Amino acid sequence: MSNRDAYEQKLRAKLDEWQAEIDKLKAQARSSEADASLKQDRQKQAEQLEQKREEMRQKLDEMRAAGDDAWDDLRDGAERAWKSMSDSFDKARSRFK
Repeated sequence: MSNRDAYEQKLRAKLDEWQAEIDKLKAQARSSEADASLKQDRQKQAEQLEQKREEMRQKLDEMRAAGDDAWDDLRDGAERAWKSMSDSFDKARSRFK
């Protein structure tokens, strides 16, 4: 397996992990005993995370379709985007606690 394939598998696994987290956050929002506005805020946060996750999935698809030269450039940009996404998840988790 090439480094590129391994990297793509790692990112796909992270996307799956994030989807599980989003599903968990949505379930918490639905079952929360909080008032309606807090539930709505939590649902909105989960939807925003889901939108960001979809954007990351699209970036990964672009990387897979890219040639070797472009792949290195896309990977560097993706690393920054993945870091931002991870930070967003951390913030959301802390707000849901």
